[in-house]
Amino acid sequence: MGGKDIMNYKKLIIACSLAFMFAVMSAGSESRCCANAGPATMPTPADKPVFTAYRGVEIGMSADDARKKLKNIKDKSDTQETFQFSDNESADVYYDADHKVRAVSITFTGKLDAAPTPRIVFGEDAEAKPDGGIFKMERYPKAGFWISYTRTGGDDPMIMLAIQKM
Repeated sequence: MGGKDIMNYKKLIIACSLAFMFAVMSAGSESRCCANAGPATMPTPADKPVFTAYRGVEIGMSADDARKKLKNIKDKSDTQETFQFSDNESADVYYDADHKVRAVSITFTGKLDAAPTPRIVFGEDAEAKPDGGIFKMERYPKAGFWISYTRTGGDDPMIMLAIQKM
């Protein structure tokens, strides 16, 4: 496999993982996605999340307002749109039946200096695995959404952030 094929393969794996997480969280499940994550109940973080918007796009915002903020539309539909900002940064925005933002998935590849750190997203660091991988997820019931941060391990990591309405 070439470098571009490996990157596409990584994106597919992470996209499938996020789709699974979205489905589990949308169904109201209180279980964690990781087998070794511990008890099924999740602690509730502070009432006010640190990271509430991506490039000005927030959960509940109208599709028209999201498009105005993000501008660089690559693919468009009534339920999902892809925005490409550079070779290293893209975002998928998902809409509900009322054309309001229900989820945002952001992907950073290659040069990761523009990607936010867990401290920027959660207000605190997250523990890295020996290979450099990180997964952290927090639910903000009072704000009405959850946020996950995933950094793949290895020599060519990717960072994916997901924000979804609860």
